Amino acid sequence: MAAEERTLGQLVSDASRDVSELVRYEIALAKAEVQRDVKRGLAAGGLFGAAAMLALYATVALMIAAGLGLAEVMPAWLAFLVVTLVLLLAAGVCVLIGRSQIGRIKPPERTIRSTKETIAAVRNRGGDGASNGSPER
Repeated sequence: MAAEERTLGQLVSDASRDVSELVRYEIALAKAEVQRDVKRGLAAGGLFGAAAMLALYATVALMIAAGLGLAEVMPAWLAFLVVTLVLLLAAGVCVLIGRSQIGRIKPPERTIRSTKETIAAVRNRGGDGASNGSPER
C-alpha cells in the first residue's frame, strides 16, 4: 500500500474532523454576528428609552401649558383640576382598552395540540406493548 493511499476509516475520520471544524467555525461566525446585532439592539433600546423620557418631559410641559392657558379664563386651581380630570379620563380609557385586549389572549392551542400528539406518538412507539403509557411507581 502506497504512503498516499488511505483507508476508508482514515477518510471517514478526516471527513468527520473536517465537518466538526466547519461546524465550529460556523458557530463562531454566528456568535460574532449575533453579538454585533445585540450591541446594535442595545444601542437602539437606549435611544428609544431616551426618546420616551423626552416625550414624557414634553407631555408634562404641555399639561402645564394647558393648565396655564385655561387659567386665563378660569381660576388657576380649576384650570389644573380640569387638566387632571382629562388625564384621569384618558388613563381610564386606556385601562378599559387594555382589559379588553387581555380578555382576547388565549392559550397557544396549536402548540398544546402538537405537544399532546407528540407525547401520544412517543408513548405508542416507546415500548413493546407491555406498558400502558403511564410511568411505573
